[in-house]
Amino acid sequence: MYPPAYHQVKDKEKMIAVIKQYPLGLLVSVKDDKPLLTHIPFIYNDKTGRLVAHIDKNNPQLGALQDGANVTVVFKGPDCYISPSVYDSENQLPTWNYIIVHITGTIQLINDPEAAKQSMITMTEFLEEPDHEFILQKNNPKMDRFVNYIQAFEIEITDWEGKFKLSQDKTEVDQTNAKNELIKKSEASISGFIKTIYNE
Repeated sequence: MYPPAYHQVKDKEKMIAVIKQYPLGLLVSVKDDKPLLTHIPFIYNDKTGRLVAHIDKNNPQLGALQDGANVTVVFKGPDCYISPSVYDSENQLPTWNYIIVHITGTIQLINDPEAAKQSMITMTEFLEEPDHEFILQKNNPKMDRFVNYIQAFEIEITDWEGKFKLSQDKTEVDQTNAKNELIKKSEASISGFIKTIYNE
């Protein structure tokens, strides 16, 4: 597995924290030797230890998502360029730090409409935290129509990979400097980037 061992995280709770904080995952599957990719939100079910999501039935990737199919989901946390100037140590090189979680597992389709509705309600409850300004009700008439256009599913997790490249091969002081740089750049980049996208 790459990157090196000191960049790999085995702590499942830390990986779950990444999934909960950054729930938009990249669903990866293969059909006829062709990779298929879709960005969709996932929730982690603490009781079952499974990922839960749904996909539009018009999405071509659905053809590769049969019961028992193997898939990978990539969750991306914060990342940024680390300049050697942030380190106290000399003779360092530029690098890129990041937090990534790869989940591998098998698909279990949710074909019961009521269970599919409940999965959407549970996802909405999670995504609306902590204020819950919107509550999705099961008796919402739109639900009966919407459920026909999505395929809900779970992923039974078979493998966890945490790839946290956070300057662990540096001194303790340099690790702290790199951490502070990641925090600073992550906070600063969001507002500037969004303004660029909206042409502000």
